[in-house]
Amino acid sequence: MTETDTPKSAKKPSFTSLEICLIAVASLLFIVIVVLVISLATQSNEICTTADCTKSASRLIRNMDASVDPCDNFYQYSCGGWMKKNIIPETHTKYGLYNILKAELEVVLKSDSVLEKKVESEAAALTKAKTLYKSCTNQTLIEQKGGAPLLDMLPDIYEWPMAVDNWENDYGKTWRLEDVLARLNWKYATPLLVHLMVYTDENDSTSHIIHFGPQVSFGLLSRDYYTCKGRFAEACQAYEQFMFDMAKLIRTDRGLKISETDIKAEVTRVVDLERDIISAIDPQMLPSNQVLLHNKMELRKLNRNFTFEIDSQKFNWSYFTAKIMETVNVTVPESEIIINNYPNYFRKLKTVLAKYTKRDLQNYLVWRFVMRMVEWLSQPYRNISNTFHKVLTGKTSEVAVWRLCALYVNSYLKQAVGRLYVQEAFSENSKELMEEMIKDIREVFISNLNDLTWMDEETKKAAEEKARAIREHVGYSEDIMDDEYLNNEYKDLNYSAEEYFKNVLQNMEYVQKKRLRRLRVKVNKEEWLIGAAVINAFYSANFNEIVFPAGILQPPFFSKDQPKSLNYGGIGMVIGHEITHGFDYIGHRYDKDGIRKDWWTPDSYRKFLELSKCLADQYSNFSWDLANGLHLNGNKTLGENIADNGGIRQAYQAYKKFVERNGEELPLPGIDLSHDQLFFLNFAQIWCGSYRPQQAVISIKMDIHSPVMYRVLGSLQNFPEFAKAFNCNKSSNMVSDNICRVF
Repeated sequence: MTETDTPKSAKKPSFTSLEICLIAVASLLFIVIVVLVISLATQSNEICTTADCTKSASRLIRNMDASVDPCDNFYQYSCGGWMKKNIIPETHTKYGLYNILKAELEVVLKSDSVLEKKVESEAAALTKAKTLYKSCTNQTLIEQKGGAPLLDMLPDIYEWPMAVDNWENDYGKTWRLEDVLARLNWKYATPLLVHLMVYTDENDSTSHIIHFGPQVSFGLLSRDYYTCKGRFAEACQAYEQFMFDMAKLIRTDRGLKISETDIKAEVTRVVDLERDIISAIDPQMLPSNQVLLHNKMELRKLNRNFTFEIDSQKFNWSYFTAKIMETVNVTVPESEIIINNYPNYFRKLKTVLAKYTKRDLQNYLVWRFVMRMVEWLSQPYRNISNTFHKVLTGKTSEVAVWRLCALYVNSYLKQAVGRLYVQEAFSENSKELMEEMIKDIREVFISNLNDLTWMDEETKKAAEEKARAIREHVGYSEDIMDDEYLNNEYKDLNYSAEEYFKNVLQNMEYVQKKRLRRLRVKVNKEEWLIGAAVINAFYSANFNEIVFPAGILQPPFFSKDQPKSLNYGGIGMVIGHEITHGFDYIGHRYDKDGIRKDWWTPDSYRKFLELSKCLADQYSNFSWDLANGLHLNGNKTLGENIADNGGIRQAYQAYKKFVERNGEELPLPGIDLSHDQLFFLNFAQIWCGSYRPQQAVISIKMDIHSPVMYRVLGSLQNFPEFAKAFNCNKSSNMVSDNICRVF
């Protein structure tokens, strides 16, 4: 535009009435749309829509059965969906979240980046773990060897009489019970009849001492099975058939004649002997009598007061002990102070063994060793074992070889495998958040001591000192990231990829000798007693420590990104559970330094026993249809029940304090539950699981934990905050008429 140009007058627009109305309507619609967008944006901010929240909500909804009243059966409400969708695999006797997470861990261990990964330059210990895994998965070579690896080494333990000819002449003349038991102990980690172990001195938690105890495992699990009557008759018959078929197979492989009548007679004697041995062990002692298990004395006193005979050969405790300890170059004098864990057992053993010959005893000892070793032999041997275990447990199929191998390597080279697992699957951020949660829950436990009217001030003060002294291990030991440490840990192990059975034997000796060498060594309380690739958590009374391996720090137990209500209901409950173990019917016997002593006043201890009995009676009243109506054993499971009840209370209170500090969490999408309710829902869902009927019976007879359903029902029936969260009335099944509380 130039200076001489002049603009033309602008023409004003004109609108009809219709146009004006349309403009007004459009403007109104625009305003409505804007308001809706703002409203939706605001609503989306009121719901957690992160990937972790969405996944958590999806899992919770998928596993639950919302058609069930949570106040009627909270376990069915929480896990009904899971149980409908998950059938127990043929390879399992029970199946639950633990099995699923374990299977996922096995996949991680197997992967090309862990046990199957080839690395040119790595710590020798890691290469050894991979070599052991390779030898285990080489099934073609294992099948080619058949039963030869076992048959070749049986002479080392004086052979199996019913599986050879002329045993009395070839082995019986030089046979000595101490020699057989000692070799089974130090070389094959199979302590039978007499269990010698080197463990922490309960009166001095910095030192180790020799413990003598009874045999701890039996072919038929518990004494009830040896009645061979009723529900146990089939298992008993299958056990005898297992032994009979194995002896026949070994004799066949050796080209020996078979007299079925003779073998059956010897099998009967072996089962009778094992029945008598397990009968010599008194039924589980009451909590108040646990102190009777701790009896210090000189080694020579065993020879004076607790010896026994077999075919006129007197058992020499000093000789037996020396035969074991000399393998690690440790001399044990007659004046050595030892602990006799079970005097009554050794007294009764004298009467038991007087009924049998050395051939009977040798048949039994080698049979139990053979029974253990079958799983590492060829398929014909494993088939015989599988037939027995199908009857005993209901399991109908073998687990995939690679899974067994991954677990086996992890159990024996736990530090090396832990290193590989942590590098592949563990988030370092998890450790910091876990430590914060442990701090919160520990403080709640200590605060709750003030509310315990049954505990006097003197005992409360000591309990607080112990709680504050509990040491924590989270994730993994830093040592495993050091090549030099790892290589030194496994320097005595040398595996062959072609000799799996020999590798197995080598591991047995390595692990047992490592335990025995501790006798003259101070206790290292910084040592991790377990590996990182483990889905579990632990409390050690002697160490007064809680351990949470990397393997368990994953959803639904824990995630740094999932809602805190789920973390506290999952791993938070586990943290509280493990802390409470320090004060259960076993843990309360140990002080803050892990030393066994009576630090409770008599009055507090008496009231503790009364409250514990309330829990024991409550759980004993639960009967389980799946186990043919058997009642739970509230005394056997008492320690775990105390820990469960304390753990859920402490975790919930810690979560409520978290909310006080940080405000309410955003709701999860698609699930109309408050975070208080989600806390309890996630707690219940970590225990979703199913059992085969045979395993249900085994669980009641053998497990120190209550079956998973009753871990949920029992804990929540005793916790009024659960009923409050779900508005349960007093007549609801989930509200107990007699609430039991210890901590």
